[in-house]
Amino acid sequence: MKLVGIVGTNSDRSTNRQLLQFIQSHFSQQAEIEICEIKDLPAFNEPEDKTAPAGIQALSDKITQADGVIISTPEYDHAIPAALKSVIEWLSYTTRPLIDKPVMIVGASHGSLGSSRAQAHLRQILDAPELKARIMPSAEFLLGRSLQAFDEEGQLAYPDKVKELEECFDEFLLFVEITNQLVKDHRFKTEQNRQFSWETANGGNHE
Repeated sequence: MKLVGIVGTNSDRSTNRQLLQFIQSHFSQQAEIEICEIKDLPAFNEPEDKTAPAGIQALSDKITQADGVIISTPEYDHAIPAALKSVIEWLSYTTRPLIDKPVMIVGASHGSLGSSRAQAHLRQILDAPELKARIMPSAEFLLGRSLQAFDEEGQLAYPDKVKELEECFDEFLLFVEITNQLVKDHRFKTEQNRQFSWETANGGNHE
């Protein structure tokens, strides 16, 4: 199984990157996980031709080709970082690769809550009509006290959290298999979702 892990921050020093690196290494026998950075991607600016910049297109292609996506998000002011929101806006406005794509949300924070509000925020965003990701239900992986969570080799030092993550990851692999089979059987609806436009729906999404 091929998965894409998205580091949900433009910070050079992030425990969310460390978390994804641990996931990549720890589950290497179960899945091939490519970690993707967003720190060099441009801010969303709503181009008239709806063409994605090269970096966004490259990320979109990787998401399209992957069986599923893992997003690791920190929490800034009870929400996801602006950089992650910008990337998601690019994807929703241009290529829409997240439609019907299985997504697992994880997060690390320096405090004890483990980015719980940001994860809830991200779930809400990913359910928007232009995104419509298939988010793994009833599963949160919240890594609190993340500055002390990893040893010098990058291993997760909390045994209870390792066990919890293993259970979440096993569930996600099953979720990916079931979701992709379901989507395969209803491909027409996926294409309909990709053609969604606020101009032909009630309300408005952009300026």
